[in-house]
Amino acid sequence: MKPDFAQTQHRDYAIPAAAIDADARTVELSFSSEEPYERWYGVEILDHRAEAVDLDRLNNGAALLVDHERTDQVGVIDRAWLGDDRKGRATVRFSRSARGNEIFQDVKDGIRKLVSVGYKVVEYVLESKQNDTETYRVTRWQPFEISIVSVPADATVGVGRSDSPTEEDVAMTGKTDPTKTANPAAGVAPAAPSAPAPDEANRGTDLHLVQDTLSAERKRIVEIRAIGEQHGLNEMANAAIDRGVTLDAFRAQVLDVLQERGTLRPAETPDIGMNEREVKNYSFLRALRAAADPANAHLIAPFETECSNAARDKRGELAKEREGGLTIPVDVLNRGIDLDGGAAASAARHLMARAAQRDLVAGTTTAGGHTVATELLGSSFIELLRNALVLDRMGITMLRDLNGNIAIPSQSGAATGYWVAENGAPTESQQTFGQVTLTPKTVGAFTDYSRRLLLQSSIDVEAFVRADLASVIAQTILTAAINGSGSSNQPEGLLNISGIGSVAGGTNGLAPTYDHMVDLETAIANANADVGSMAYLTNTKVRGKLRKTQEFASTNGKAVWTSGRERGIGDVLGYDAYTTNAVPSDLDKGTSTGVCSAIIMGVWSEFILGMWGGLDVMLDPYTGATAGTKRVVALQDLDFNVRHPAAFASMQDALTA
Repeated sequence: MKPDFAQTQHRDYAIPAAAIDADARTVELSFSSEEPYERWYGVEILDHRAEAVDLDRLNNGAALLVDHERTDQVGVIDRAWLGDDRKGRATVRFSRSARGNEIFQDVKDGIRKLVSVGYKVVEYVLESKQNDTETYRVTRWQPFEISIVSVPADATVGVGRSDSPTEEDVAMTGKTDPTKTANPAAGVAPAAPSAPAPDEANRGTDLHLVQDTLSAERKRIVEIRAIGEQHGLNEMANAAIDRGVTLDAFRAQVLDVLQERGTLRPAETPDIGMNEREVKNYSFLRALRAAADPANAHLIAPFETECSNAARDKRGELAKEREGGLTIPVDVLNRGIDLDGGAAASAARHLMARAAQRDLVAGTTTAGGHTVATELLGSSFIELLRNALVLDRMGITMLRDLNGNIAIPSQSGAATGYWVAENGAPTESQQTFGQVTLTPKTVGAFTDYSRRLLLQSSIDVEAFVRADLASVIAQTILTAAINGSGSSNQPEGLLNISGIGSVAGGTNGLAPTYDHMVDLETAIANANADVGSMAYLTNTKVRGKLRKTQEFASTNGKAVWTSGRERGIGDVLGYDAYTTNAVPSDLDKGTSTGVCSAIIMGVWSEFILGMWGGLDVMLDPYTGATAGTKRVVALQDLDFNVRHPAAFASMQDALTA
């Protein structure tokens, strides 16, 4: 049985009263035996043959201490020997100092009955192994002090091997199991070297080195076991511990297993290594034409096809289901194209028109059209996408270019403080931790282009197509980010995430008021989650209603929603307020069916949007064949989550009619 690192070990041993000579101020005691004792590395047995135990230091006036504290000497060891019962025995004499009198009186009164020995292991051998338990016999060791202690680790036979390792507590630095040989190439840790007993001058240094080695070994065992349990690889972990496999080597082995299972894809850059000239030469339009004719793609767009193949190789499993399409590499999505003023303005107008058609906030200036600035059209596709998302302006955390599943540690609970009486001990408590996970889910959106448009090769048409695809994808992402169901292949949107705060209007919904907006803010503050920049988000119907609603009724005073610091951004309670018609206005509450709107308040940096790899595009030439239009289907892998749900609160029954 392996030691339980989390528990404190106790063994009781009482110094018999008959062993105390009050006049001579001496006590005869047993300080060691061959009783097996379980340590974190296995079971330890101290050999008590004459050739195994070096008593020289004890017999040369070694100190009698309290709790192994060198500065707290209360006596001296007069004599130490090995008994016929294979135990280490000693006669200790207490000093007449105030401290010596105090401790000796406690010993005579039976208050202090327990002893502990500080000793140095010089050599040991692996004696046996049964199941997971290894038993080591210490074949050479040297005791150097005896202490009167309050909490020994082993006192059943008078050996109080200290419960907490001290500077000179047990150290294993000798012979090792000959089967455990070093093999760095296989990830096997080298065995500890054999070392003679140190002399007085370097003893402390050697002890620190040994204890560092033991600490590293303990960490190796604990972490390997934890990794094994986490991934259901306990047998593999135990085998690695037995073979002395290093922690890094074991991690690599586990990674290989998880990759073989298909449960994990290691994080790596999805870039394919395109240089600046290659990015500039890449054309969305040629790529789309190639997607329309896969059989001749290598002739229509040889460079874009080659880039697509490289991007798909990087993405592995994520791209297998889309063999009929073409992947635009991350290298291209992350870099801009050179535009003149006219081309930029044309593309900007199209982006805003497309956004308006799909209820994005970029549609008109009153709905946030200022979020799409002309000068941004020379930026990358990703930047176009970000600027079509009102969430980006609200400060969400956007992780792009991901490759592999993501798990972000988060603290889900804190330790507990306790009030205690004098000399009392608080109850143990621990923090609890969780994980915020992101796994790729595929969003698909489509848009139609005329055949002639796709045949164009001008830079303004190139920008037009990029902006249009960004707008199409952004609308779908935005809708799901706010109200995704979490089922039928959708990510779970913010309104459906368990744990966010809730403010209810009424049984059948209610018109939003100043009180409701205050309650949303308070729900977050009461959860101690108001630790970042907060803002409101709702749709244009709620905005209109709140512009007509006074903070305090019948005062002809300030409206709940007023103009903010920037055009298109409102002000509610001093917080920025944003609008997008992606926030639903067709929710149900009681008898109010399909007419309720949502209002969200939150610390938006806690919202995470992750995007994987490149953009997959497929071209459908059949749906609009009679009109000569081509339907382009764009696919992107992404996911949403929040670090702390309590950082958000929603009202989902706001009536606006």
